[in-house]
Amino acid sequence: MTISFTGGCMCGAVRYECTAPPVIAGNCHCRDCQQATGSAFAPALLVPRAAVKVTGEVKYYEMTGDSGEIVGRGFCPQCGSRLLSRPPIPELMGIMAGSLDDPSWFEPQMDIYVDSSQPWDVMNPALPKFPKMPPMNPSAE
Repeated sequence: MTISFTGGCMCGAVRYECTAPPVIAGNCHCRDCQQATGSAFAPALLVPRAAVKVTGEVKYYEMTGDSGEIVGRGFCPQCGSRLLSRPPIPELMGIMAGSLDDPSWFEPQMDIYVDSSQPWDVMNPALPKFPKMPPMNPSAE
């Protein structure tokens, strides 16, 4: 998997560079992601927040997620491209796979919030499916 990667918005006003490999990569099928992308799911990476450098202004829309915690969707205020997210885990940052300069290396490892998936959404049967979020620390259960 790619260790260092870059990306940005459609107009070039916002750019980012991440110097660490993704912690996890997946497709989120929650209604918020469906509405935010205008599609069946949002393909995204979670990365260590400290490994990401962002240039340009990012606006965040904050809301209460299914977890009951505040989450933020980051976008470019110039062109509206959705780029980043602030999950309720402060050490992590979400990056939308479509905003990568080279999205061809993105390999989702799971589908989450499949209880909200649409009947017309064709998911990869080889990926693990979770009704909501996967266990965050399976060894603690």
